[in-house]
Amino acid sequence: MQGNQPKSKSITILHTNDIHSHFEKVSSIAAFIASERDAEGEGPLLLVDIGDHMDRTAMETEGTMGGANVDILNLTGYDVITIGNNEGLTLTPEDLSSAYAGLLAQVVCCNIIEEATDAPPHWMKKHTIIEKGNIKIGITGATAPFAAFYELMGLKALEPEAAIKREVEELRPQVDIVIVLSHLGLATDQRLAEHLQGIDVILGGHTHHLLEEPLLIGNTAVCAAGKFGSYVGKIRMEQQPDGSFRVTEGSCVPVDTNILDEIVSGALEGHRMHAAEALSETVAVTDRTLPLSYTEESPFGNLLAQAVRRYTKTDISIVNTGQLLGELPQGGISAGMLHMLCPSPINACVVKLKGQDIRHSLEQSLLSEFWSREIRGFGFRGEILGNLAVDGLQVLYDVGRIPYDRIVQISFMGEPLEDEQEYEVGTLDMFTFGIGYERIALGQSPKFMLPDFLRDLLRLELQHPGSLDQSEQCRWEISH
Repeated sequence: MQGNQPKSKSITILHTNDIHSHFEKVSSIAAFIASERDAEGEGPLLLVDIGDHMDRTAMETEGTMGGANVDILNLTGYDVITIGNNEGLTLTPEDLSSAYAGLLAQVVCCNIIEEATDAPPHWMKKHTIIEKGNIKIGITGATAPFAAFYELMGLKALEPEAAIKREVEELRPQVDIVIVLSHLGLATDQRLAEHLQGIDVILGGHTHHLLEEPLLIGNTAVCAAGKFGSYVGKIRMEQQPDGSFRVTEGSCVPVDTNILDEIVSGALEGHRMHAAEALSETVAVTDRTLPLSYTEESPFGNLLAQAVRRYTKTDISIVNTGQLLGELPQGGISAGMLHMLCPSPINACVVKLKGQDIRHSLEQSLLSEFWSREIRGFGFRGEILGNLAVDGLQVLYDVGRIPYDRIVQISFMGEPLEDEQEYEVGTLDMFTFGIGYERIALGQSPKFMLPDFLRDLLRLELQHPGSLDQSEQCRWEISH
């Protein structure tokens, strides 16, 4: 395709992944990328992002529904991006379409299609071909296939390897370089490199792995730049005597937060003000403070359990108090305050759980090694797991007894909870992944409830008459 060139061609590729709305880094990232462009001069440079740029934990993302992220992507000059689960599952397709309406970069992802059309959403393509310095680059992308969740959004998540294979086979004859933007995790990236022919570079993310230099598997270079904008990945590809392109240099460059891009910093300040204003709306007024404890029953924990039980229309709910980051104050409660107190992009779900698994989980909740456990990922944005708050159950316990035998009795509707009976329980999608209180993951027939987050459920519960009084009613009673 290249023909005989007097001088071999080369290209620099910069990549970011899993920034998760760490806006304290994006101005420095933009400054670094601008300096790289200056250094390249007329030389070709490609800039891509591998997803989870957005994270609704950040006020700027929440208050602009991703608009702040899109503006930063534009000002930094990204060419192509793919979506992560934070884009695909924490914003509705309508919200994401609205946010991406102003995006200058192309969005590629080959394994997410609409149920209604069997095609990608209108703002996304399965692949693209772009030209930089007379080098043709074919780019496809794929994201983690949380099929049950995407289905609730009216989308289908296809098995990534087969979907990528189709795109690579179509792209390979047309281009000089084939790149996969993979928000699939390192283990999957390695498997793709081993199984699929024709991929020159896999730029990865999702599992927040940092590859300080490319991992070479066959003819494929696997790269990734960590998390939270601490690094920018940089590779150089050069044309070989046979006309093919190979990675000749690769590294992850630490981002220097002392260097800023004035335009990006200014834009960010504007988005911050806009977001604060959007989230300043008062959604409820409370006549008392609701304290929070991670070690014992507390009214704010109970309120969250009530909110989940009412929303899921179940007779029992079980939630962890670590979802809440502080007490609920007296007075006007704004949307921004609920966002600050409950930032995790976590949804409610319904599972059928045996009495013995409920009992085991509640026993674990009485042990410090559980409530003090630090949890990362799966949507959780708190610090520690916290104990379990319940609604619809009465628990009688004795702290003097040995672990896993402290609960004297659990009552449900005035009757003892039966070990072998299945109960419909409102809980959190996080638990279905087997983290935290692992026995909740044994729940059968999970029914996920998107797109509302826990803070949305709290908002509804606060507007329900008598909810504060109810939150102060005791569920956990010490046996004397």
